Amino acid sequence: MKAEKGTILGIVVLVGMLMAVGCANKAQTGALTGAALGAGVGAAVGDGEGAAIGAAAGGIGGYMVGNEMDKSDAAAERQANYEAANTHVVYVTNSNGSTTPVTLRRYGGRWVGPRGEEYSSIPSEQQLRAIYGF
Repeated sequence: MKAEKGTILGIVVLVGMLMAVGCANKAQTGALTGAALGAGVGAAVGDGEGAAIGAAAGGIGGYMVGNEMDKSDAAAERQANYEAANTHVVYVTNSNGSTTPVTLRRYGGRWVGPRGEEYSSIPSEQQLRAIYGF
């Protein structure tokens, strides 16, 4: 009987993993993977009822974890988009031909340089050369 439970567990996990590939987000993947693993564990330690309980518990837990991961990913993407829209790099050409990147950040209607200096618009390379070039 133990060989059957191990085989069932293996099949359930394999099917769950294959199905997870087609999920659109981590919440769906987590729910499906959790349900598959829960059903497998429930079947291995109990009977059909144990598999059903394990699938339900695993699905709920997997969804909750995956949903939090989706929220975290969305927040990171929003932050990256904000920074990209509010950041500008000016490359200052130095006397030896090398360049120095100067990253400016927009705060409200002002652009702020790495040393805290403020500009009403994006400064030119010539303006930044006096501070950051050589």
